[in-house]
Amino acid sequence: MTTLICTLQDHRDDVNWCAFSGSLLATCSGDKTLRVYNTRDFSEMPFSPLSGHGYSVHCCCFSTCGQFLASCSTDATIMVWSTVSGEIEAILEHPGRSPVRICALSPDSARLVSGASDGTLALWDFPSKQLQRTGAVNDTTLVACSFSPCSQVFMTGSTYGDLRLWDLDMRQLHVEKNAHDLGVTCCTFAPHILSGGHVVQFRLASCGQDSQLKIWAINKFSSGGYKMQLLHTLTGQTAPVLSCAYSSDGQLLVSGSVDKTVTVYDANNAVLLYMLNQHERYVTACSFSPTAPLIATGSMDKTVNIWRLEDGCRGQNGKSVHGRTAAGRSKMLVGDWSEEDVSVWLVEEGLGGLVEKFTTNNIDGTELLGLTKETLASELHIESVGLRNKLLRKVEELKNDSVCSGIPDEFLCPITRELMREPVIAADGYSYEREAIESWINTKNRSSPMTNLPLLTTLLTPNHTLKMAIGRWKTSH
Repeated sequence: MTTLICTLQDHRDDVNWCAFSGSLLATCSGDKTLRVYNTRDFSEMPFSPLSGHGYSVHCCCFSTCGQFLASCSTDATIMVWSTVSGEIEAILEHPGRSPVRICALSPDSARLVSGASDGTLALWDFPSKQLQRTGAVNDTTLVACSFSPCSQVFMTGSTYGDLRLWDLDMRQLHVEKNAHDLGVTCCTFAPHILSGGHVVQFRLASCGQDSQLKIWAINKFSSGGYKMQLLHTLTGQTAPVLSCAYSSDGQLLVSGSVDKTVTVYDANNAVLLYMLNQHERYVTACSFSPTAPLIATGSMDKTVNIWRLEDGCRGQNGKSVHGRTAAGRSKMLVGDWSEEDVSVWLVEEGLGGLVEKFTTNNIDGTELLGLTKETLASELHIESVGLRNKLLRKVEELKNDSVCSGIPDEFLCPITRELMREPVIAADGYSYEREAIESWINTKNRSSPMTNLPLLTTLLTPNHTLKMAIGRWKTSH
């Protein structure tokens, strides 16, 4: 179920884009301004609106930490704003002074790409705000761009209808011609990296003037080559699809269309879940919040609608509830159990006689997982050997159940098989727990744990997107 929780009506012209950070929503418009809202209650920030562009603002995006907001405009500039003060931090002039239609920040916030109406691309070092490289696609307008979750490649889409994959040296790695008949309108990478054998796989969604939303698999081989494969063509909308976005866990995909509808799909199974019909004109923009079950959609009706997803785990607020049922508690990580959860579990397992001892010693989920025969005997004073063994067997079953059925495999470190807390991306394209891969590199002569091939570099890139997805999964389970 989805619920429209509020409508923002502050812009005086078409809404062209909307973007979430962890705590803010930014929108931009043909009225030359950006507006920034607090996502707690969607009140406008004191420094909003942001005025500085001379013409229509086409796109905006937050840095991963949420400290900066980038925007681009027909005035041929990309502006970087402070989300603390609303002040302009930098003004970047796109080479050639052509109207800038799209801008995108890498997940590691190290680089920014801008694409213009004359087909030119500019790659900027974001911390220094310096131009690094330029590129071009002839005879077309660049209107779509998205970085891969590893921040090492990015995809562009043009009015000519092609999708092009680039590396950070501005070399074209793959071209998918006629990806959308009559032109691409938007593209977005899913936040996860899939891997197996000698192949690393990304997922990409794209939409276009052909009224279709497509899901692609982009395979990177150990040889360095790339191959792009169409997985699904979604035809739930009856007019050009102008925007699309993945949820931060990669499970949902939203799109907005000229037919005034917003569709929400199960991204893995390509199944239409909802069709929303509240806008009065074309839906030009859509975005998922990375920290809450919220969707923002912008339209040529000058409004932005905020929707809350309320079904299943995606609609839960993630707060702790006293007296959880066994089914509700089983969705949590055992390490997050409260002392009360542990007590209820003991009763369910026929170990109610231990509740008082556990309560007296403040045994929560973390303490439960760390119990040993020694601590049971010396600290909890459980004298019965049979009772100690039974309890430890039950705890071992809990651990196995958590690994086998509770945690998505992509959230587990390939080395430790434990839930990652500080995921980083290594040179082989895989994500690992930082401590685990650092130890591996120090002892295994720089080979990949997944492919056994040499790592070209020991540089580790924080996977902020995966970390946010894990955090969201923990709060919703």
